[in-house]
Amino acid sequence: MIDHSDQPDDKADTRTIADYIYQELHRDIVSGALIPGTKLRMEKFSRLYGVGMSPLREALVKLTGDALVRTEGQRGFWVSPISANEFEDTVGIRALIETEAVMRSIRLGDGAWEARVREAHAALAESAERLIEGDDDVALAAWERANRRFHDALASACASPWLMRIRQMLHRHAERYRAIVLPGRRIDPDTHDEHDAIAEAVLDRKSLRAGHLIRTHVQRTANCVREALQTREHGGDTAPAARCAKALNQGF
Repeated sequence: MIDHSDQPDDKADTRTIADYIYQELHRDIVSGALIPGTKLRMEKFSRLYGVGMSPLREALVKLTGDALVRTEGQRGFWVSPISANEFEDTVGIRALIETEAVMRSIRLGDGAWEARVREAHAALAESAERLIEGDDDVALAAWERANRRFHDALASACASPWLMRIRQMLHRHAERYRAIVLPGRRIDPDTHDEHDAIAEAVLDRKSLRAGHLIRTHVQRTANCVREALQTREHGGDTAPAARCAKALNQGF
């Protein structure tokens, strides 16, 4: 589990502490550090994260809105489970939402948006080079942050706060499945070619091509996650799916 020693001090107000614990729990759930189905016992997690009951409950309620935590009346909170059926729903809707957000951005984006896309793409290329050279967990985490920023930039001119909010939620859920089902993943050096093609199509305002590339981008890794999930649910060996993941694009 992630180190939580950088918690806010006692002078921080309840809202700040609730925001802090929300971010920490969110990160631990998406990364798979908190296993799907885990009972989030208030006393235990209050001690673990070093916060009081009130901000912890507030954070958990907020996480239920993200569908990362579930609650059953007065029985408490659980980390949301994962399943092949939910994954299919998640990735299918995510492809639709992602494509719509980017195509709206292509139509509405101005020079500032284009600059954000170029900057994020350049940063992603740089992080990819470092990952190829180092191929360690630190470089991988940096690449994943750059990848998230690149996809955020592509959609950032869609002019719909709701579309962006839903898109970000779906992106986190997709990341969660990948982290849990395909641990120890690495990025194929050819992945950046796909990002190059997406950036070029977007900046050239080629909506149909950009939409096709983004759907393909999402589905390639989804295929590996799907195979691993099906194997997992039937109690089989996930090694073939893991090998598949290493050979495919990991941008998701």
